[in-house]
Amino acid sequence: MVSQKTIYFLLLSLISCFAQAQTEPIPVKKDTTYWRKKKEFGLNFNQGSFSNNWQGGGVNNLGLGTFFNAKAEYRKERDSWVNDFQSQFGFQKIKNQEFRKSIDRLFFDSKYGRKLGQDTIWAFVANLNVLTQFANGFDFNYAYANQTYPHISGLITPFFLTEAIGIEWRPTSYFNLNFLPGSVRHTILADKDLYREIDARNATEVEAGGTPYDFKNYGVKRGNRALTEVALMQLVANFDKDVFKNVNLKFRYQAFASFKDLGAIDNRLDAKITAKINRFINFNFDLIALYDQDQVTKIQYAQSMGLGFLYTFK
Repeated sequence: MVSQKTIYFLLLSLISCFAQAQTEPIPVKKDTTYWRKKKEFGLNFNQGSFSNNWQGGGVNNLGLGTFFNAKAEYRKERDSWVNDFQSQFGFQKIKNQEFRKSIDRLFFDSKYGRKLGQDTIWAFVANLNVLTQFANGFDFNYAYANQTYPHISGLITPFFLTEAIGIEWRPTSYFNLNFLPGSVRHTILADKDLYREIDARNATEVEAGGTPYDFKNYGVKRGNRALTEVALMQLVANFDKDVFKNVNLKFRYQAFASFKDLGAIDNRLDAKITAKINRFINFNFDLIALYDQDQVTKIQYAQSMGLGFLYTFK
């Protein structure tokens, strides 16, 4: 049988717990309704093999490509903050040749915006952008007499860092155009002595009667680690929309007009088409087009496409 003291003790304990619950604040769940987040991971594979007596001609090859993208977008009333991370890496292995990169890109863009009015499509923006790559790069279109290739890039070589402020025109949710006067771009070389390797090989090549490799060191003065340029105007256009059912087109175009040489405007286009076949299988097509006289005086482009695995999570 329960004693009276035990009953009183239980009652006092319940009253004490109730009083404490009344004085302690109720935890408020963080409001995330202003955030839109998306992450996706993809893996593409291609392969081809031929017997030695295959009359149609061909060479054994193996290719693999992967990408990981993440985007977080905050919008509340007049304020916005968009963070976009993109990474792509792929390689190709052809019989009797070493592994060669097919695509290599590391990109991050962070942009804060505040509308000039409550119901306007114009906003003030401040932007920070980073572009670089993961692995060493070689120019396989040029071979020295000893059949080696110029080593022309590496991790964070080059590394492009751009800071900008300006005005954004955003007529729709899937397209915006940014006018960014006075942008500042830094070209940074983690390996500031990369040119020494090429110069040494060029000296040997000239002695052998060959043609030296023309390397501009990304506009950075030989022996220095960085080049800083101020733009009279920078234009950036972004497009991201499902143009058909399960088919997404995404591109970013950038034009940078430096005070150093207004006649040599740098242009870069990064475009990607992704077509979902089912929940996990997709086809994608990537295109990069670049014109930068600090590298070469012709348009550079890289293109890849593949069929593979795609997983999207929020």
